[in-house]
Amino acid sequence: MKDPECVALLRSSAVRLGLSWQGFRNVHGQVCKRIRRRIAALGLPDLSAYQALLDSGPAEWLELERLCAVTISRFYRDALMWQRLRDELLPALAQAAIDAGEDSLRCWSIGCASGEEPYTLSIVWALQLARQYPALRLRILATDLGEDVLARARDARYAAATLAELPEPLRARAFQRDGALFQLRTELRAPVELRRSDLRRELPAETFRLLLCRNNVFTYFHEAEQRRTLERLSTRLAAGGALVLGRGESLPAGAALDAVILASEPPPRHRAGWRCLPRTPA
Repeated sequence: MKDPECVALLRSSAVRLGLSWQGFRNVHGQVCKRIRRRIAALGLPDLSAYQALLDSGPAEWLELERLCAVTISRFYRDALMWQRLRDELLPALAQAAIDAGEDSLRCWSIGCASGEEPYTLSIVWALQLARQYPALRLRILATDLGEDVLARARDARYAAATLAELPEPLRARAFQRDGALFQLRTELRAPVELRRSDLRRELPAETFRLLLCRNNVFTYFHEAEQRRTLERLSTRLAAGGALVLGRGESLPAGAALDAVILASEPPPRHRAGWRCLPRTPA
């Protein structure tokens, strides 16, 4: 299967899957590699045969949706975001939880891939903030659609390259060497609950003070799907909570949310500073 053929498939399938082709332009190679493996596993001769399988019914569309989940991640991705989270947002959210009489700070990492994001949050809290809030424990729900990446997250062993952006003092305290890999310490895995979940079809029952939704919904979903998902996410965000977006991401035009919106790097028109925006009054 040639790459242009796979690109054509992704373009034509995106709308039905609620995805935006624009988000895949720089990462489509990862998805195409998975589709090639899927075609081989099914014993199909080529992409045309796979397209015929898609046309025959809905079953394979669920598999194609899973194949389209981009899983590029690493620890401490976007250092500026983590610094801002540590210095400003997490302390504010922790104090709000304490003031509300809560004994835990509840966070949700959406599209957690192999666990790099929720585990980074656990590391930052435990090693840099927890002493300031001895009566407050961190609870992180980490969800993803792919059972394969969740299995890697449960294993919690990583190559050195995945840890390259994590500051060395944190890396030295959080991991122990295991051959060529690095094992995250048990106590730093404990606050994280890993759960397979499809964001567009189900939501957790609880509410959260922090939603990490980076390089996921607001990159790969079609605008209409972004709006639907944002509305659903707002029902799981506690009053005064925060939604964290990824670098260069923004909410759909005109969308509003009763929360702080913290992006790891503002879009070009906001390059002067971070975006911390309260909801626009109705």
